[in-house]
Amino acid sequence: MNFFAFIGRATIDFFAQIGRLATFTWSAISGVVRPPFYWALLAQQLMRIGYFSLPVVGLTAFFTGGVLALQIYIGASRYGAEAFVPAVVLVGITRELGPVIAGLMVAGRVAAAIAAEIGTMRVTEQIDALTTLSTNPIKYLVVPRLVAAVIAMPILVAIADSIGIFGGYVASTHSLGFNGSVYLKNTMDSLKYSDVTSGLIKAAVFGFIIALLGCYNGFHSRGGARGVGTATTSAVVSSSILILAANFILTNVLFSD
Repeated sequence: MNFFAFIGRATIDFFAQIGRLATFTWSAISGVVRPPFYWALLAQQLMRIGYFSLPVVGLTAFFTGGVLALQIYIGASRYGAEAFVPAVVLVGITRELGPVIAGLMVAGRVAAAIAAEIGTMRVTEQIDALTTLSTNPIKYLVVPRLVAAVIAMPILVAIADSIGIFGGYVASTHSLGFNGSVYLKNTMDSLKYSDVTSGLIKAAVFGFIIALLGCYNGFHSRGGARGVGTATTSAVVSSSILILAANFILTNVLFSD
């Protein structure tokens, strides 16, 4: 009986968590279109989420593009298809690796920071103080971060795509002996706007997931410093898993034809 009681409690807790997340998501989305609007906070979060994430995203994209070119060349050389390296690097970066790698890097940096910041405000009762001052905590804390992440992530991914393709170019021309002009021409000939736009759509969804789960875990943290640490870990893990799951779903939807 204890085993069945454990299963029952786990099931109830799971659905309760889903319900709390759904309610929190609806409150955040509805808050986007309802005044007041905190433009200064939005600009601040755009800097923190977007601009300050550029170094880690750019470095990751550059080395990912270089490694991708090397690995594709190794596989393609077995069949005499080395000429397809620029096209495959372009498609791989713009469709998948650019959005996913950038999303995971930003999740590790931003989701943790958001959860720690809001979690600290929760355990020190600053969020309760906002409510006492007739300020909606969702509007003040969650909405600016949510909107900023949705705006900043496509910009970050567009930059990451360019840097990743450049990384593939550098690796191909310096390590693999490709002619630079021919490589660039093959890259441009393979470029399709649908590849780029699909990656940007994924980036916006990933930004929503990162900000939402960072805010949610911080907003519902309990138990002092230990609770803030747990919320931070949960924010990074849950957002990373959901990014990979959403990538699978979006790939099926966007490229179903």
